[in-house]
Amino acid sequence: MTLDPHTFLAIAAMAVATVLTRLGGLVLIRFVTIGPKQKRALEAIPPAVLMAVIAPTALVTGPAETLAALATALVATAGVIVVAVARVFVG
Repeated sequence: MTLDPHTFLAIAAMAVATVLTRLGGLVLIRFVTIGPKQKRALEAIPPAVLMAVIAPTALVTGPAETLAALATALVATAGVIVVAVARVFVG
């Protein structure tokens, strides 16, 4: 196995950008008052980012990838349903 320097640099740059973004958010949030509307907007960001990452793979790469994404979504949905039902009956 070989390590492509361009791939390594891209991964390292993404890691640094992720760390700086998270740290920057933690520092900046100290100076901001968040109301209920802003809180709901911030809570909606992770699913939006996830969809931006998944959608191209699920819809553009090919039928096998689309079927795999569909199967994953169905299993994940079933897991959420199991948790909801279990919380009602088990606690």
